[in-house]
Amino acid sequence: MTVTIYSKPDCIQCAATCRAFERRGVSFRMIDISEDRQACAFVTQLGYRQVPVVIAGDRHWAGFRPDMINQVR
Repeated sequence: MTVTIYSKPDCIQCAATCRAFERRGVSFRMIDISEDRQACAFVTQLGYRQVPVVIAGDRHWAGFRPDMINQVR
């Protein structure tokens, strides 16, 4: 499963999300929406206005969500 985390600099919830995935041994790709306009537009189109936004397979969510992170295999 491909996991992508859309984030921005100095985001505490983004850092916590990355650490949680690392602890579980799940690899992920990080995209900084402050540097990537297309990524920012994509996140906005999904209806999110906060980061992190996590895309894990066909599921997605915003914010630090240990309950959702724990469901990713």
